[in-house]
Amino acid sequence: MNRRHFIFTGVGAALLARPVLATPARIEVYKSPTCGCCSAWVEHMAGAGFAVDAQDVDQDSLYALKAQSGITPELASCHTALVDGYVIEGHVPASDVERLLAERPDALGLAVPGMPIGSPGMEMGNQRDAFDTLIVLKGGTAEVFQRHA
Repeated sequence: MNRRHFIFTGVGAALLARPVLATPARIEVYKSPTCGCCSAWVEHMAGAGFAVDAQDVDQDSLYALKAQSGITPELASCHTALVDGYVIEGHVPASDVERLLAERPDALGLAVPGMPIGSPGMEMGNQRDAFDTLIVLKGGTAEVFQRHA
């Protein structure tokens, strides 16, 4: 298993506009070794101040992790992450993960099903689809956590 570590240590102009996590939360990302959008999401999370541990895994292992974490096929995307007791599925914006960790709801985690264009890691110029970040509740139901226009 190939293992890459990303820890953001620089301060860029884009970061000055948003608060940096006081103590970086460590997020473990499980992804396919050939998925470029997953790698772009890893960079998005590192740029937001998360300490990211990205692990390339085979597809069967990734599907097993999703199922074990409570991610149903309807909620699935291309990568799965674990942070502070929560599962993060797909191209969830860092700001939504920060809110989840601040509010600490009784839930499994967050998901952005599919791969919406314009979500973090899925940028394609000026093209952008509206998408919702869903909160995945214990028991398998989900509801809107944050709308992104």
